Amino acid sequence: PRRLASIATRALPRRRLACYALGDKVPDTAAAAFIAPSASIVGSVDVADDASVWYNCTIRGDVAAISIGPRTNVQDGTVMHVDSDALGGSGSTPTVIGADCTIGHMALLHACTLGDGAFVGMNATMMSHTTIEPGGMLAAGAL
Repeated sequence: PRRLASIATRALPRRRLACYALGDKVPDTAAAAFIAPSASIVGSVDVADDASVWYNCTIRGDVAAISIGPRTNVQDGTVMHVDSDALGGSGSTPTVIGADCTIGHMALLHACTLGDGAFVGMNATMMSHTTIEPGGMLAAGAL
């Protein structure tokens, strides 16, 4: 009979990540974070320990920074971006995601802030300069 090796006892190599520098802006992903192979992380993006970024997410920090706090779960297909002052705003606006947040599948987060423990439902949209307070929730499909 064949013996199956336990994943727990076998060290798996870390897969090549789709992390890309954009000029002098370079992603910083913690070794203890999970980044799915098909996720794209571009520019000034910081992913903290024990956070997870799942399949087909796009996280682009081109004109401002994006930070994802520890133990935050960014589910499949989510898109995160930032805001630029080039469109007449009052300066570039980052996207800041606190610790222990859950972001549902296919959410769109643009230049916004989530407090610690916040929840964004599936297919919800957060526009520029919006905030969810710590522990707050945004319903699935909401704008």
